[in-house]
Amino acid sequence: MRKSEADAFYAELQSKVSDEDLRRIQRQAFAGMLWSKQYFHYDVTEWLDGDPAQPQSPRTRLSGRNGEWVHANMEDVISMPDKWEFPWFAAWDWAFHLTTLAYLDPENAKDQLILLCQCWYMHPNGQLPAYEWNFGDVNPPVQAWAALRLYDIERRQKGEGDRKFLENVFTKLLLNFTWWVNRKDPRGLNVFQGGFLGLDNIGVFDRSAHRR
Repeated sequence: MRKSEADAFYAELQSKVSDEDLRRIQRQAFAGMLWSKQYFHYDVTEWLDGDPAQPQSPRTRLSGRNGEWVHANMEDVISMPDKWEFPWFAAWDWAFHLTTLAYLDPENAKDQLILLCQCWYMHPNGQLPAYEWNFGDVNPPVQAWAALRLYDIERRQKGEGDRKFLENVFTKLLLNFTWWVNRKDPRGLNVFQGGFLGLDNIGVFDRSAHRR
């Protein structure tokens, strides 16, 4: 019965895909999105303080990895790139995953983007955490693009987009953009450089370095 229900779900979702091989490939990709969810728990303060039953952590830990993110305390089930090869939190990738997840489960996709904008993720200065081994690294504000994509995908599916969702995330994403543009364009020249540039972790510039 569950198999028949899944076949019916994908038959409607892929009604405009005529090629059988393409439908199979897309369905496998969609299945990967649905299965690649993972429990993510990271209490930065607890990490900095160390385990009370163990020897005291070195003081250098307080100024090391994520030392400026003491507000961060995540404990959620979120979409991951790949639970085997890529099983860690990364906000950049998360945004792109949600634009695919929206075709399958738009409510869950919206809920996850709203979650990313909450105060236990977002820094008080407006920055969104980059990835778990260095929350403070600088990523472009792709979450705003993702929010618009989620709106457009649902509008095409249902005939009407979720304006309340956009209102919900707008202020937080505006704060994130303001943080980013002040960091990357402090002189107001409207010229940006660095970042991933489509090369992911082998960018030709150090995206964390201040530009002059």
